[in-house]
Amino acid sequence: MSRPTTAYKVLTAAQMAALEYDGRFAGAPVDLADGYIHLSTAAQLTETVDKHFAGQDDLHVAAVDLDAVREQVRWEESRGGQLFPHLYGVLTLDIVVAYGPLERDGGGAVRLPVAG
Repeated sequence: MSRPTTAYKVLTAAQMAALEYDGRFAGAPVDLADGYIHLSTAAQLTETVDKHFAGQDDLHVAAVDLDAVREQVRWEESRGGQLFPHLYGVLTLDIVVAYGPLERDGGGAVRLPVAG
């Protein structure tokens, strides 16, 4: 089975600013508690935002190059038996290929960030 080579991390404005400034992000409180950084595929992203970030404003989405950290990514079962990419390491700005404010399309789906 072919797996996506890009996954997405939802960040608060403060977390995004820290990633830009420090060049690294060790994780949100839930990531630190679980021991890995939670990521979602493009197909999982909208449901992740709706379930875990409902009612929050000023969110950002970062696209992560999974090939660049292949050894640190594990695909593990989570919500509804789906396999989610989990990053066992630090999210560094050099593996983020695109990022931007979280926006939705007319149907309510989260738009993926576009590079450059």
